[in-house]
Amino acid sequence: MRRNRLGHSAVEVTDLSFGAAAIGNLFSAVEPGQAAAAVDAAWDEGVRYFDTAPHYGLGLSERRLGEALRHRPRDAYALSTKVGRVLDPLPDGGAAESDGLSEGFAVRATHRRRWDFSAAGVRRSIEDSLERLGLDRIDIAYLHDPDDHTEAAFAEAYPELEKLRAEGMIGAIGAGMNQTAMLTRFVVETDVDVVLCAGRYTLLDQSALNDLLPEAAARGRSVVVGGVFNSGLLADPRLGATYDYAAAPPNLLDRALRLKAVTEGHGVPLRAAALHYPLSHPAVAGVLVGTRSPDEVRDAAALLRQEIPDALWDDLRAEGLLTENGH
Repeated sequence: MRRNRLGHSAVEVTDLSFGAAAIGNLFSAVEPGQAAAAVDAAWDEGVRYFDTAPHYGLGLSERRLGEALRHRPRDAYALSTKVGRVLDPLPDGGAAESDGLSEGFAVRATHRRRWDFSAAGVRRSIEDSLERLGLDRIDIAYLHDPDDHTEAAFAEAYPELEKLRAEGMIGAIGAGMNQTAMLTRFVVETDVDVVLCAGRYTLLDQSALNDLLPEAAARGRSVVVGGVFNSGLLADPRLGATYDYAAAPPNLLDRALRLKAVTEGHGVPLRAAALHYPLSHPAVAGVLVGTRSPDEVRDAAALLRQEIPDALWDDLRAEGLLTENGH
């Protein structure tokens, strides 16, 4: 699998990366053995970039990922985690949430997530993550959803990440969000190596072409694209499918069905086209896919290996389904 360097850093990631939110019990529980087997399957498929965060299962994702990678050569893979939420233990070990979920994760609420983009909070977050992961360094540290914490993110959190990078505790600095405007500001105003852009450079939403991707390409910064299926609609467009974690509106469902008709006319599953689409942009270093089982990992890798004919992209443009400056 192809490896790509992030920005001006020495960190390299593979075209396909393993998103570890699901093995932190996202929406439903994943057995420990299945979580470990999913990571092993990713390794066997050539995936060498793994992404996690304290938020994912109140640290469960970090613990499981660290354990699954512990016997792997440390220089053979890249791992990212995130800062911006610290985990404070609750008295007496806490209690289960009344609906069985803790902010979307099926874990016992033993800790409270607290937004903290202060310098001290960022350093504590990295130190806590290293302990949960069982590692001595983190390859990429992303500012995690700083949308409502702009001042602290730029004035405190980012400078502290620069210090941690200089100290060797992290190898590259990034920011991860579901919007492009603030990510573009990070690319223009700071020395980030990479940004993680979720859902804004897909077959259904190419808005990252308006600002983020041109700026990243011009400055030699990298973009990792997440949410390539827009939370489900591009994986299986049908009534009841979700788009950005809500019911897909009729106009987007219709667009997704038109996309499917074109791709399948070329013998290509829509999911394969959705996975390949971001990778031809020069600023894009890889796509991040959340998986919870070995079968899901192997399926994503197989889709990425599938050949996509140039005529498919031409037909999508002819149908008005891709912007003129995309592909």
